[in-house]
Amino acid sequence: MSRSAVARVAAIDCGTNSLRLLVADVDRQAGRLADVDRRMEIVRLGQGVDSTGRLSQEALRRTLHALAGYARIIEETSADAVRMVATSAARDAANAGDFVRGVSDVLGLEPEVLSGQEEAYLSFTGATAELSGPPGSCFLVVDIGGGSTEFVLGGGGRAGGAEMPEAGRMPQDAGRPGGTGLTAVSVDIGCVRMTERHLHGDPPTAAEIGAAAADIDAALDVVAAAMPAADAHTLVGLAGSVTTVAGLALRLPGYDAGLIHHSRIRADEVSEQTGRLLGQTRAERAALGVMHPGRVDVIGGGALVLDRLMRRFGFAEVLVSEHDILDGIAWAMTGP
Repeated sequence: MSRSAVARVAAIDCGTNSLRLLVADVDRQAGRLADVDRRMEIVRLGQGVDSTGRLSQEALRRTLHALAGYARIIEETSADAVRMVATSAARDAANAGDFVRGVSDVLGLEPEVLSGQEEAYLSFTGATAELSGPPGSCFLVVDIGGGSTEFVLGGGGRAGGAEMPEAGRMPQDAGRPGGTGLTAVSVDIGCVRMTERHLHGDPPTAAEIGAAAADIDAALDVVAAAMPAADAHTLVGLAGSVTTVAGLALRLPGYDAGLIHHSRIRADEVSEQTGRLLGQTRAERAALGVMHPGRVDVIGGGALVLDRLMRRFGFAEVLVSEHDILDGIAWAMTGP
C-alpha cells in the first residue's frame, strides 16, 4: 500500500481473554489513524489452557461465533485488507490447529500466531505512535494480557523510534539491544493465568495472593535480566486490566475510554485499587460501574501484575493507553 493513500484496514487480535476488532482509516503521510469501528468481546479462548494444555471446544465455539460477527462488520465497512493475530493461548495450546482451521473457515484467512516478542513489538508501535518526548526519551510499554505480559523498551512515537519492519513483522534482531533499538520479553503472568493458578477464593486468601505475587515477582526477575526496565522515562500500560484499574482510580461511574486514554495513575492509586479488588467478592467487583462482566473474575490478577511491576521497577505513575496491538497491526498493514 502506498504511504500517500488513506487505507481502510481491519485488525483482529485474539488473546487469552478477549477477541478485539479495529477497522481504521490509516493515513501514513499525515501520521493519523482514525477509528471506523472498534469492538471487544470476552471469549476466554485460553480457559483452562494453563492446566490442560489444550483449547476447549466450548472456548473455540465462543471465539468463532464472535469472529463471525466481526467478519460481517469487516464486509460492511469495506476494509481493503484484513490481518488477524493470535497470542498467548494459541501459542500454548497443543490443538492450536483446530483454532487455525476454524478461523480460516470463518474469515477466509489464517491467523498469525505471534511470538511474544512479535506481540510486544506491535503493542509498542500502537501505544507510542501518538506520543512524543525529549530526544533520548525511552518508553517501557507493558501489555498485561490474559496468559502473558509483554514488556518492550525503547524510544518511540514522534520522538524518533525504531523503524517499522516490513508488514510489521519482528526483525531478527528485535528483542535485543541494538538493531531496531527495541528490547522485548514476554513472560507468562497474565490475568487469567494468575487467577487459574492461584486466586481461587471469593475473595482470594492472603496465602493465594502471596503465591500469585511470588509467581509474578519471579517473572519480573526474568524481565530485569533481559532489559534495564527501570531506566525508562515513561511506563505505558496497555490492555483491560490496566484500563479498568485506571477507571477505578479516576472514580468514573462507568467505563469511558476517552477519559481513560492517556490518563496518568500514580503508583499509590494502583496499589489502593489492587488491594480493593483483591479484597472484594466477585459480586462486589461485578457491581463496579467500570467493570466489564468478562473481567470480573480475573481483574484482581491483572491489577496485581501492574502493582508488582511498578513496585519492582520504581515507577511513580503509569501512562494508560487505549491504543495497543490493534493499532500497531493497523499501522503495520499500511507500511513500509
